[in-house]
Amino acid sequence: MEGNRKQTKLGSKTTTSSSSSTTTTFKDESSSAALVVGAEHAVPLNVVEYAPIVSSYNDKIRPLLDAVDKLRNLMVMEEGIQLPTIVVVGDQSSGKSSVLESLAGISLPRGHGICTRVPLVMRLQHHSSREPELSLQYNGRVEHTDEDNISEDIVNATNLIAGEGKGISDTPLTLLVKKKGVPDLTMVDLPGITRVPINGQPEDICDQIKNMIKEYIKPEECIILNVLSATVDFPTCESIQMSQTADKTGERTLAVVTKVDKAPEGLLEKVTADDVNIGLGYVCVRNRIGDETYEEARENADKLFRTHPLLSKIDKSMVGIHVLADKLVQIQAASIARNLPDIVKKINDKLNSCISELKKMPKSLSSDAEAITAFMQIIGVSKESLRKILVRGEFDEYPGDKRMHCTARLVEMLNQYSDELLKCNESDPSVNFLTEEIRILEEAKGITLPNFLPRNAFLSILQGKVRGISDIPIRFVEQVWSYIEDVVLAVLMHNTQDYYHLHLATRRAGHNLIAKMKEKSINWILEIVEMEKHTDYTCNPEYAAECSRLMTKQNAFLDGLNDEKRPSKIVIEGIGEVEVEGLRKYKSVDLSQAYDLKIRMTAYWKVVLRRLVDSMALHLQLNVANLVNKDMEMEIVGELVGPNHGCGIEKMLEESPSTAVKREKLNKSIKKLKDSKEVVGKIMDGVITYAG
Repeated sequence: MEGNRKQTKLGSKTTTSSSSSTTTTFKDESSSAALVVGAEHAVPLNVVEYAPIVSSYNDKIRPLLDAVDKLRNLMVMEEGIQLPTIVVVGDQSSGKSSVLESLAGISLPRGHGICTRVPLVMRLQHHSSREPELSLQYNGRVEHTDEDNISEDIVNATNLIAGEGKGISDTPLTLLVKKKGVPDLTMVDLPGITRVPINGQPEDICDQIKNMIKEYIKPEECIILNVLSATVDFPTCESIQMSQTADKTGERTLAVVTKVDKAPEGLLEKVTADDVNIGLGYVCVRNRIGDETYEEARENADKLFRTHPLLSKIDKSMVGIHVLADKLVQIQAASIARNLPDIVKKINDKLNSCISELKKMPKSLSSDAEAITAFMQIIGVSKESLRKILVRGEFDEYPGDKRMHCTARLVEMLNQYSDELLKCNESDPSVNFLTEEIRILEEAKGITLPNFLPRNAFLSILQGKVRGISDIPIRFVEQVWSYIEDVVLAVLMHNTQDYYHLHLATRRAGHNLIAKMKEKSINWILEIVEMEKHTDYTCNPEYAAECSRLMTKQNAFLDGLNDEKRPSKIVIEGIGEVEVEGLRKYKSVDLSQAYDLKIRMTAYWKVVLRRLVDSMALHLQLNVANLVNKDMEMEIVGELVGPNHGCGIEKMLEESPSTAVKREKLNKSIKKLKDSKEVVGKIMDGVITYAG
């Protein structure tokens, strides 16, 4: 075993190592006190003679702590990068402020209710000057203060942050204390946990405080300093319950027990049994009482723990502010050293992510030539995208969005339009079979040769049928162009979203263009409807063939009609089942003419419906192609440089407010992360690995 051991002495530092453990002893040059650092925590030797709180160990810790403080000042935590932090929590009136006062050697605000209303970041730095330097940093400002006025200045700063009332705020207030004899520590003091709001406090103040504490103690990098009063049962303390929830193993929780002189009975058992799983151990302290100076308070505390019949039994490695300071310094240093490599990695990852995201953003334009080039590229990309989805039926750009599979959707709408025309009453020849034809023939009689069908009778029936379906094509046109408008605007808005004026102009142009196309189509279909209503012509051979086929059924129909023994309903092939009871009162000549008129209209109506569908399909394909290939670009250009809304080439590609904000935010993040990378880069080469 001896062969594996070696000792090295470096100034006042002696390190003994073996294969299983490492022990480092630090000697304070100004006193006979020594500090032992092992696999556990620092244990002061000869603590009674240990006068100053700070040890020579701090010059090894200061660079680490300074680096983390610089990162905190750079607000790198806003980038989602957690920093090792000592967070001070405790129930209200647990003695938190007194513990922090003893560590910092200054007076903090006191009073009834919540004294700490904002997160107070306390940065303690030992320096050799006898004159302390104190300052407050908040809301981007720095205010210098002194020991006599620090308490009042903290109250005033808190009021500026959280308001004059008794509410709380999560905006931090940083207190920098440079003072001889204080430990190099950075701690965050949070509002004490309260159960009942007092006058002037919000009704949900308790929940606000708990939520703030939860957010601060949740990260794994956080060290929880839980301040407990010796006068209470530890398991019932709400701060303990919250610590246990955030730190289930207890490995990052250190407990400070205050007011030990008020409840010494059973304290030894409470801090040694550890029923509440405090992994980093306990430190018992006696805080300053009344007008005691901090030196007098430490002397009285040492005497209390040395002479009290119960408190003197507590191990000296667990009592005193100096022990607490040393533990916190080393726990903090170990936490920083342990987490620093991961912090470096997170900074690099976040920096690379921000740089990558910034590169993906559109280039910021600075000249008319760049603006025109970018505009032409946007129009070109938009036209090609719309050609693919509206003309060629390709949908690789939107594989999962079926609404953007446009040709398929247009075919579906066209089929629905055709079905609606075919299924309406006007397209069912069996409805009111021959009654309308007989009525029209009666009114269309003229002084003419017999057995000639009057053309005006045919046109009259045709006009009635066309009027009956005239709203269907118009509704279809409106439906189709509304759909096309959604598609066109979706593509244009996506491609112009980064340029504010172009985005607005393109939206207006898209609405205006579709409105024009819709109006054009409606006018066209109205003209088609009027043509079908007032003229009758077709060269389609199916018309003659259908007429001939249906006319062959006429004799069978008339025979069935004249046979009163036959049922009142007769099935005619190509027509369907028809009601004939009311037709038996008419002469055969009249019925023959009516049947002839019905057959001609039935055959011709199929031609009319097919024309309404086919011509609509051709019209849409032509107009959609024109829209994509020429009309859209002309409309957008006119909107951009026209007299009504034109903004000129120099403005048309300005970034949208959201894009400008995003670009600014990314640039700020990149600068912040680069500065942070520089900070950690300087410290990484000299990182000391501490036990912990």
